[in-house]
Amino acid sequence: MEVNVLTAPGLHGSGPLHWQTIWEHNPGYKRIDQQNWDTPEMTEWIQTIEEAVAAAGPDVVIAAHSLGCIALAHWAQHTKLSIKGALLVAPADAERPGFPEEAHGFSPIPMSALPFKSIVVSSTNDQYATLERSRSFANAWGSRFVNAGEKGHINADSNLGDWPAGQTLLTELVRNWQTL
Repeated sequence: MEVNVLTAPGLHGSGPLHWQTIWEHNPGYKRIDQQNWDTPEMTEWIQTIEEAVAAAGPDVVIAAHSLGCIALAHWAQHTKLSIKGALLVAPADAERPGFPEEAHGFSPIPMSALPFKSIVVSSTNDQYATLERSRSFANAWGSRFVNAGEKGHINADSNLGDWPAGQTLLTELVRNWQTL
């Protein structure tokens, strides 16, 4: 089966009730499976993203969450591969005080334009990045910014189920709609 969407979870992966995991039950979706979800090394995560994109091809869209967004921003600075676009949901601020020590090498966060279309989705009450910080990521990355309202970290704890609003945004990237 052709892979159209790769999911890139964050620290500790995405559990069974997370929207990413639910989306992965659809044909054409595949998780970028990192070797170590709990004590990640940025260089290893970048290499795994590189391998997954090389296998999927240039028409793939990546749906990243949390630290997966930051890893994808780092990957974009190093790769020669191309993708169609990325949905960057609740990017975790790896530079904030109290960022988990077990995640190594994710700061400084790249603050230059991404070489593909992208949408950053953030929440007004995300404990891992302020709305303003997420907006600064979107501005630096050249991404469309979407304020999802009060949705926490936009994860399983947010009780989003299959997250239809996120699917709509992802469809914009997959279909290359001109709303971007």
